[in-house]
Amino acid sequence: MKRIIILISGNGSNLEAIINACNSGYINGEIVNVISNNPDAYGIERSNKFNIKTKIINHKDFDSRIKFDDELENYLSELKPDLIVLAGFMRILGKKIINRFANKMINLHPSLLPLYPGLNTHEQVLKNNDKRHGISIHFVTPQLDAGPLIAQASIEIGSDKRLDQLIKRIHTIEHHLLPKVIKEMCLDNIYLDKNNKVIYKERDDYLQSRFFVEMNV
Repeated sequence: MKRIIILISGNGSNLEAIINACNSGYINGEIVNVISNNPDAYGIERSNKFNIKTKIINHKDFDSRIKFDDELENYLSELKPDLIVLAGFMRILGKKIINRFANKMINLHPSLLPLYPGLNTHEQVLKNNDKRHGISIHFVTPQLDAGPLIAQASIEIGSDKRLDQLIKRIHTIEHHLLPKVIKEMCLDNIYLDKNNKVIYKERDDYLQSRFFVEMNV
């Protein structure tokens, strides 16, 4: 069974979706620790509800980004993770820690990358009158939100352009796609080769078609 670490900063709704998928047996993995850089993150309560060990490493306790990264890297190393999932983790990690866990760290980003890396993606989509919005799951590299894409899901924005409703719909597809990706990674069916190409091991064309989808929610 794979050892999974989840990094969060906020609400933790994706964390709970992953927990439920693990508890049901859908994911052949165990969440051995949830790490938050925000001591007030509601995701900590979600983790505690399921008796999952939680660690707070508050970035405000460190006088440099490097020192925060070093503390996080040391703690992660102790846990010996097979997979590290950044699920609403709002810190940019440095090259050293990313390279230490190369090919083991994935990030969920709320846009159809390469569109809108960084913050405020929903607002940018609405401001630019885009017709579609979505999410991307990618391997983490030192370049912000630019790692090899594993999966994407998109929705049509339509006539309802209320920000809160758009965010709600995006959360729905996040909760659907992220556990699916984690499931396949825990089965070693998705990985990076030596050329940093994403490989879908079992029935490559079938798996890939499942992870680049348009959804109606």
